[in-house]
Amino acid sequence: MSTLKVSAAAIILATLASGATVAQAQGGGVEKCYGVAMAGHNDCKAGAGTTCAGSQKMDYDGMHWKNVPTGTCTTITTPKGHGSLAPMES
Repeated sequence: MSTLKVSAAAIILATLASGATVAQAQGGGVEKCYGVAMAGHNDCKAGAGTTCAGSQKMDYDGMHWKNVPTGTCTTITTPKGHGSLAPMES
């Protein structure tokens, strides 16, 4: 795997684990990416019955979003498919 691909993967994984801090530190923008957050690690609410950050009950719920570096959302692959820039059915 090339250094560029390894670096991009590291940024994406770090961002998913810690919000958008890596992208912000590098001066990049962030976007809401639905369906990529693990349970309890979403950045804010999306849909009825949620309150806000950390409220997601199941992994990769398509109605919850996580901040990721701009341009990376739809390239993130989960067991349920790719991330989405819009809410999706879980």
